[in-house]
This record gives sequence, structure tokens and C-alpha cells, in this order.
Amino acid sequence: MTAFPADRVGQLQAEKTLLIKAETDIEEGWTRLRNQQDLLSELQASGHDTAQAERLVKLMQQTLIEWERHRTLIVERVAFLEGRLNVEMLRDR
Repeated sequence: MTAFPADRVGQLQAEKTLLIKAETDIEEGWTRLRNQQDLLSELQASGHDTAQAERLVKLMQQTLIEWERHRTLIVERVAFLEGRLNVEMLRDR
């Protein structure tokens, strides 16, 4: 059995590192969003003007949706690289 080509292994490791970071960022982003939504509710209950807070919540939601789309691209890239490595391993046997 031949070892994986170094460049593809390196690419795969880099993508997996990016995936871990993306997942952490998304999880933390959802926590920040929930906190902001709680603050917005408190402001609304107190009768404050919440226009800016509402815009922030919407922007945070849109940002998280884009982060999740980016995570999906990373997952697809990892799957692609793993598939290529598996094909190369089988070919090199």
C-alpha cells in the first residue's frame, strides 16, 4: 500500500481544521444570537425603541445562514478529498 500524496493529505487536514473552526463559530454565533434575542425581548417589554436591535438580530441571523452555507461547502470539500484519497489508495494497491 502506498502512502497518500502529501498535497492531498495536507489539503484534507486543512479543510478538516476549517470545518472544526466553522462549527465552533456557528455554535458560538447561535449562542450570541439567542442572547441578543433575549435582550431585544427585554427592550420590547420595557417599551424601548427596538428598531436597531431588531436590525441587529436580523443581520446576525443572515450571517449565521451564510456561515452554515460555508460549512456545507467545507463538508463537501472534505468528502471530495476523502473520495479522491480512497480512489488513489485503491489504484496504488
